[in-house]
Amino acid sequence: MMSPTSFLPLFPALIDLPTLVLALERLGQGSGSLVGNNAASVQKSQTPENLLQLMDEAYTGSTIVDRGGDSGDENIGSRDDVEALFLDLLKDENDGLTERHWTSPHMAALLQAAMGSTQSERIKQAFKMAPRLLEVYFRIALRDVNDSLICALIPIIMARNSTLIPDKTFSFEIQKRLLEFMLSAFQRSPHFIALLKKPIMDRIGEAYDSPAKTELALQLCWAIGEHGGGGISHKDAARELFESLELLLYENLSSSRLALNHDIASNYEGVILKKSGQARFLCFVVTAIAKLATYHRELIPRARVCLAKVARSRYVLDKTVWMHARDYLGLMNEPAICLSILGPSSGSHHCPATVRWSEGGTKAVAHIPFYLLGEKDGPPFHDYSLSDIVGKT
Repeated sequence: MMSPTSFLPLFPALIDLPTLVLALERLGQGSGSLVGNNAASVQKSQTPENLLQLMDEAYTGSTIVDRGGDSGDENIGSRDDVEALFLDLLKDENDGLTERHWTSPHMAALLQAAMGSTQSERIKQAFKMAPRLLEVYFRIALRDVNDSLICALIPIIMARNSTLIPDKTFSFEIQKRLLEFMLSAFQRSPHFIALLKKPIMDRIGEAYDSPAKTELALQLCWAIGEHGGGGISHKDAARELFESLELLLYENLSSSRLALNHDIASNYEGVILKKSGQARFLCFVVTAIAKLATYHRELIPRARVCLAKVARSRYVLDKTVWMHARDYLGLMNEPAICLSILGPSSGSHHCPATVRWSEGGTKAVAHIPFYLLGEKDGPPFHDYSLSDIVGKT
């Protein structure tokens, strides 16, 4: 059963289930220098002493000395990276694959090589079971676990989102559930964003490192804007998040201007792909800035300056980015409409002049400039005078 003391340790154990199975298979097959000799020593004599020695090695990292063998191999203590990883994993299997293992840039390649081209039936079943178990874990967490433990889990989720055993289907299923749970936690407790502003901005700053980190950064930007940086009562945290996003946007503007001076002919497709990813990310950043300013009106002057710089960078940034910035500037000229579109979705901070979109089918909202919302330039197509309606006298 899941308890407050086992809640956090259980999470890495679930997402590392396939790696644990792989480590146990390697131990059972007797492959590798250290693991192979230790398994062989147990097969020779399965006395209680040998079994206790193997358990001691698995959980403490000590080495079994085979006194009965005479192999003459003086290099039995040498181990490659994968064997060291598996032994360290097995000695601490209740805590899963600890983060220190993933500091090596070659860890994913080592695990891929350890799995080989053909997966065993146990590995395949572990790949299927882990996402389902994780889904049950998250469902119980949202229902029964207190806010302090969930808040402590979110930084672990952000760290492990991009550090999974290299299997495409497994990684997709796990990352999907990680992001869904994180957004559900923010929806239930928006103040988590204010409490976790430092790790959140650290992860957003890593947006260009890998596709998994890019997707995480996009979801975090969306959550910041959607929940106003933690809510109306967290103005200081919202201002710090706004400043961080503002700085990130200016850095991207500068780097985009520098990129114009380089010759991209040698790697045109790569540059186009990078610019497309940057445009998608910056659209999320621009939207988060506009939403933060709508929640916290003291940020509107700075937001106007920031969005105006982006809107004027049509020859530097992708078209979708500066068009988003221009549209948000136009919405800010209509405070009531801006609050209706970019403000809180809960409706708890409703003002008399704003539009209740849920009541749009029963009330007239003719004052809304639909030509703007439809991304149509120029004057509205329904621009007519009163005399056109009542007739000329």
